[in-house]
Amino acid sequence: MAPHLNIVPSMFVLLLLFISASKVQSGAIDVVAKFGAKADGKTDLSKPFLDAWKEACASVTPSTVVIPKGTYLLSKVNLEGPCKAPIEINVQGTIKAPADPGAFKDPNWVRFYSIENFKMSGGGIFDGQGSIAYEKNKDPHNRAFRVKLPVNIRFDFLTNALIQDITSKDSKLFHVNVFACKNITLERFTVEAPADSPNTDGIHMGKSDGVNIIGCEIKTGDDCISIGDGTKNLDIKDITCGPGHGISIGSLGKYPNEEPVEGVKVTNCTITNTSNGARIKTWPGESPGIVSDVHFEDIIVNNVSSPILIDQKYCPWSKCKINEESKVKLSNISFKNIRGTSALPEAVKFICSGSSPCQNVELADIDIKHTGPEPATSQCLNVKPKTSGKLNPTPCSSPVPKTLSATA
Repeated sequence: MAPHLNIVPSMFVLLLLFISASKVQSGAIDVVAKFGAKADGKTDLSKPFLDAWKEACASVTPSTVVIPKGTYLLSKVNLEGPCKAPIEINVQGTIKAPADPGAFKDPNWVRFYSIENFKMSGGGIFDGQGSIAYEKNKDPHNRAFRVKLPVNIRFDFLTNALIQDITSKDSKLFHVNVFACKNITLERFTVEAPADSPNTDGIHMGKSDGVNIIGCEIKTGDDCISIGDGTKNLDIKDITCGPGHGISIGSLGKYPNEEPVEGVKVTNCTITNTSNGARIKTWPGESPGIVSDVHFEDIIVNNVSSPILIDQKYCPWSKCKINEESKVKLSNISFKNIRGTSALPEAVKFICSGSSPCQNVELADIDIKHTGPEPATSQCLNVKPKTSGKLNPTPCSSPVPKTLSATA
């Protein structure tokens, strides 16, 4: 049993207690009725939202901030704890960011920070209005512009949190960033962005323990889910992904002192019309790292360019030390019961490090057919996977090309 499964029951007990507490709360704080917010799409929601939050956060009994139906303009907001009791935000309306990327001087739009026992629900939408940013961000060398683009929603240093029935639309950069959180669940969360929107990862996380992503639908221009360093005990299940770049661990090994990624399980997902399916990506050369106990299981791939991929020569835009080996060590990795179709012949591709070959990689019950006239193929470098069950394509049956990586 993967180690992350041991914490799930206790986490759900905490969430159930919190949800029960929120049902008996004394009252709701309406940003319109109490603080004069206007659902006209023009008047800034920032002050009413922040004022309502401060009142709710100071309450010694569970409180709910309500954003009623309607369309609101929000310049930005930073909602901080700690709060004195469980707190909930019920978003029923559509909250829109300024469309002009120049309105942002840092990468924050909506940020939740240092909160315990938090819930957000209500069926509302956070609309980043990212179309102008997409055009300017298509130049991969325009880093000075990109670093100021805001993430739609940041969850930083949260403990025992539930995000449910919320939509993130057209974020200028990542849709959701989960950082330094413990026991946080995103359930029935929806991400919507064009297939060509750059750097719009659906849900990204790092340095977090006990993240659960359940029953989400993600359509975007980058990774549907991206898993950064320091992620432990992650459970991803019942995800619909596509368009996008698949479900990815990494990229890792780019920066010094990255923390291990340990205990990741991805199950019962459907990935359609994406560039990748189940992927682990690390930079060649650069810095050391560890990835262990990662399991992809019961996954359907439909017209996916690279359905199963370990890429330790990850080199977007040819900006890497391609002739060096990755220093990230991969071990105890499995791909089981993955089936469907590949848009390219290379359905399974394992490019492992020459200096730290992948250890204990397993392939079981793989059935992926190429949509074109050629049969599906499998390539392996610096790895000897354990195999069982039906395997199509035959593992490690094709030579590895000289050009190893061109993925994004």
